Amino acid sequence: MISVIDCGMGNIGSVVNILKHIGAEVEVISSSEEVLNAQKLLFPGVGHWDNGVAKLNQSGLREALNTAVLENKTPILGICLGMQLLFKSSEEGLLEGLGWIPGKISKFDFKTMNHSLNDKKLRIPHMGWNIIRPAIEHPIFEHFTNDPRFYFVHSFHAKNVPNENQLMTCQYGYEFVCAVHKDNIWGVQFHPEKSHKFGMALLKNFVEKI
Repeated sequence: MISVIDCGMGNIGSVVNILKHIGAEVEVISSSEEVLNAQKLLFPGVGHWDNGVAKLNQSGLREALNTAVLENKTPILGICLGMQLLFKSSEEGLLEGLGWIPGKISKFDFKTMNHSLNDKKLRIPHMGWNIIRPAIEHPIFEHFTNDPRFYFVHSFHAKNVPNENQLMTCQYGYEFVCAVHKDNIWGVQFHPEKSHKFGMALLKNFVEKI
């Protein structure tokens, strides 16, 4: 059973639908008791950092998540803002995230670089399809074909992530970490629910292999 956390951080319908499409048992949860009883957690989110942290705090789920993930070792996958909130801080806001993954969230910065993509000036947000590169060998990559592509929509990315916590990287002007891993914690900056066969493969691996 995959338990999708609903903290009010965006429409989770597409995430639930893709999980059902790949044959996963899925439920939407919003209480501390449900978090503590979950077998696997999926933490999606979109929007501004401070708004996301505020909604997490207002939901009353922070303490339950800390207990479930850090003490009970419940597997969790953060998506987009849900991944960013696995970190402690972001240049986008002032409030404190969960702090489970070392590093911080920073905005794309091309000011001191002469980078271009297809001879066009790079724009923020980074939006659209892009190729990812696995940073380590991991079961979550099983059944990936060459040059796996995922769909991104973001202006901020993970920075200063230790090598041992880097799961995937991506190139947009410069190389950045687009997926992270530590113990029972996973996070992806892209949207697997919008990434067709590659997204389905990744979610299926999380459901069946993790």
